[in-house]
Amino acid sequence: MEEYKKEFIEFMIDSSALKFGDFTLKSGRKSPFFMNAGAYVTGTQLKKLGEYYAKAIHDNFGLDFDVLFGPSYKGIPLAVATSMAISELYGVDVRYCSNRKEIKDHGDAGILLGCPIHDKDRVVIIEDVTTSGKSIEETFPIIKAQGDVEIKGLIVSLNRMERGKTTRSALEEIQEKYGFPARAIVTMAEVTENLYQKPYKGQIIIDERLKASFDAYYKEYGVS
Repeated sequence: MEEYKKEFIEFMIDSSALKFGDFTLKSGRKSPFFMNAGAYVTGTQLKKLGEYYAKAIHDNFGLDFDVLFGPSYKGIPLAVATSMAISELYGVDVRYCSNRKEIKDHGDAGILLGCPIHDKDRVVIIEDVTTSGKSIEETFPIIKAQGDVEIKGLIVSLNRMERGKTTRSALEEIQEKYGFPARAIVTMAEVTENLYQKPYKGQIIIDERLKASFDAYYKEYGVS
């Protein structure tokens, strides 16, 4: 596992963005873990988060693209922080863009926030985590309506590795439906590998009991 992935797993724990316990997801599923990118609230956290995303984008898609698109609302700070990190780490300037939930009819009018998307632009979409693909269903037509636009891929922070609407994962479903690759900085398998029965800051984060909860959850909802 790449070093930045190990660091990112610990960063999620330290920031309380990845929590373990008993959670009811929007889908109604009872999950032993929960991912919330809204927990990144300080300048230092957002700077680091942008760097992890930038490295994952570099590794998965390269940097030959024009626009980093973050669906509102959580995708807005992700796109801003990551575009800044790409500039700082790699010396490459990419534009950031997001959609508005409500179309603005005055001043900087329209549905887009940030830069406009032009014909022939190459776009990478950035999100926190995807469980159903609903956000992509909403934003894909907005992006494609801007012209002859190529979507190079989707990057999320965590691949939950559970079924979406079919027997495949949400990221696999997105890839199959829309024809672009969908990747994550880390997967839950990598999180488990890095933390199971291994002390971190004096405690075992994933012990036998929690691992059993993972196994039960994935037996019911895991991808085949």
